[in-house]
Amino acid sequence: MLVIGIAGGSGSGKTSVVKKIIQSIPREKVSVLSQDSYYKDNGDLTQEEKERINFDHPDAIEWSLIAKHVEELRQGQTIQMPTYSYVTCARGKDTVPVKPCDVLIVEGILIFTDPELCKVLDLKVFVDTDADERLIRIIQRDVNERGRGLDKSIIHYQNFVKPMHELFIEPSKRLADIIIPVGGENEKGIDILTSKIRQTVGII
Repeated sequence: MLVIGIAGGSGSGKTSVVKKIIQSIPREKVSVLSQDSYYKDNGDLTQEEKERINFDHPDAIEWSLIAKHVEELRQGQTIQMPTYSYVTCARGKDTVPVKPCDVLIVEGILIFTDPELCKVLDLKVFVDTDADERLIRIIQRDVNERGRGLDKSIIHYQNFVKPMHELFIEPSKRLADIIIPVGGENEKGIDILTSKIRQTVGII
């Protein structure tokens, strides 16, 4: 199994890169674990407490469970990936079965900040996008998907996203084996990456 880590700032286009990789590889050959599914369950907090959660800090993630699931997949076991709601800040009752495949993609903004997870990543990819472009995408996502108003989205960016990006995410770029600028729009970069993946796992 080839384990690929895809990191980058919030709104950088990681999801678009992952989707294009999947489109270029037979679907039965690739599985995906999303860091966003492994946020700690905070459903019992008050609304005021939930609004103070720093989703951009490594402490918000249950890294031990991600590591456990990666190891189980490498051993040929199917795992049950959690589901998580940013609206309720709680894990859902349902889980998503993920089967072991030739390629496992682990994606998320903070995945290079966990030393143990980095050890099992065979290939580390950083999606690098300008801050102003990421900010626009973050605001659109917050308003349309996460139930935040425009004002709250901007405050959240200023208090959490921007400082945590500078403290944790941007420095983690130096760990990357490959850097893809401008995210999913970089067709040539993604083509080179997918060619490397196909060659490594023997996909014609």
